[in-house]
Amino acid sequence: MTSDHNVPKPVGSYPDSGIDVLIVGTGLAGLTAAIECFRKGHRVRVLERHTEISTMGDMYFMGLSGTKFFKHWPDMAKEYDEISLHNCWMETFKHDGTRMIPVLKVAERLKEAGLDPNTPPGAFQMRPLVYKMFVNQVTRLGIKIEFGKRVVRYFEDEARSKAGVETDNGERFEADVVIAADGVGSKSQEVVGGQVRAASSGRAMWRAVFPVEVLDKNPKVKEFFKLKDGKDPIVRTFLGPGSYGLTLTRHDVIVWIVNHDATGDERESWNHTVEAEDVLEKIDDSVHCAEGWAPIFKDLVRITPPRTIVNFELFWRNPQQSWSSPTARIVQIGDSAHSYMPSSGNGATQAIEDAVSLASCLQLGGGRDKVPEAVRAHINFRFLRTACAQKLGFANAERLQDTDWAKAKLDPRKAQPKHPRWVWDHDPEAYTYENYSKCVEGMRKGISMDENDDIPPNYPPGYKYVPWNIDDIMKDLDQGKSVDLGAGDWD
Repeated sequence: MTSDHNVPKPVGSYPDSGIDVLIVGTGLAGLTAAIECFRKGHRVRVLERHTEISTMGDMYFMGLSGTKFFKHWPDMAKEYDEISLHNCWMETFKHDGTRMIPVLKVAERLKEAGLDPNTPPGAFQMRPLVYKMFVNQVTRLGIKIEFGKRVVRYFEDEARSKAGVETDNGERFEADVVIAADGVGSKSQEVVGGQVRAASSGRAMWRAVFPVEVLDKNPKVKEFFKLKDGKDPIVRTFLGPGSYGLTLTRHDVIVWIVNHDATGDERESWNHTVEAEDVLEKIDDSVHCAEGWAPIFKDLVRITPPRTIVNFELFWRNPQQSWSSPTARIVQIGDSAHSYMPSSGNGATQAIEDAVSLASCLQLGGGRDKVPEAVRAHINFRFLRTACAQKLGFANAERLQDTDWAKAKLDPRKAQPKHPRWVWDHDPEAYTYENYSKCVEGMRKGISMDENDDIPPNYPPGYKYVPWNIDDIMKDLDQGKSVDLGAGDWD
């Protein structure tokens, strides 16, 4: 539709769209939606149930496709470059401490995987630093966030072409479009997606982050988990049957994470902590073999400060093709629409992509009367891509939790997640601009996304969607069967 979509366009480049946007939630999806909707000329209002934006957490993987919109925001781009883990190294062990893949720079790992070392598919990031970066941008723009607004009901008024929410204290807020960015437990599910509710995955993550000076308590632990050459950050992965762990050592903090079977004391909250003794009592049970976890890893757990370890419960939801209400005035993005296993390395990335795509579709749609069509076009662009990314996460979990070490010794790629080009090379804004009119035309003719030959796939080329569910995948994995990704080029 335009040839200059890759040219940076700052705030003020787009006229007022006349569209009132109400965003519920201030995770990465909600914050990105606020920033990009503001830039695209929409009138933005944000509700947050807590009294402040949470910047708690540790680390996660931020995909390249989720950072391409930074070109429009030089302050964010500069801050992101400053907080990114440059010169990062990686080292891989069995869960018992046996070193399997020696220390290599991330660029060298990429080269071995057949990727361009100068164009990494993403980077490990510290969640608090990234969230503060987004909050800083929202603050600079003066976007209004109303705190302490716990949404208990979503509604739409077809006659007035409006949608809205009610809070627990009876307040009502309305807009031309409501963006539900409030996570897997979103009340929007009552009007969206046929009541496909999130369920516990039976998995959880022990996660901890604390000052690197704490390592002084144990010289052996300090020596093992030291910076590379005393100055460069390093990620160490520990892969075992049924479980995996990961550590990140930076100049200021150390992070450790262990994926494990649910123990009964987890919560989906960054504020719910357990103590080192609780983890040490159960950590060996997390691996499905006689060999326990490496003593050096247990010693790292042992010196973790009190009230530091979060036992975070993991939820998931089967793919649902409807993310919008009947009149398409309410739309889900991020975890509200699709949840991911941590092994996917895609949760934050796809949430950001959702927000960029939706803001662009609303702008291209042409005003408040076209909101439903714009929302449905956005979902057409996003559903197949996110469903494939979800499925890829299960395949990556298999690589991490059931590593074939005989194959991994010959090919280290077998002991690390797949990062295919169709995931990281995508630009959600450019894709929307290039294909919006073709998507709308196809929708009017009843042509599905994977049957529209005029639109290049933003998912594995050659893929045709066949409904699948998580229970069947888990049943196959329990029986020793690999994840069947289906047709298409997933590499």
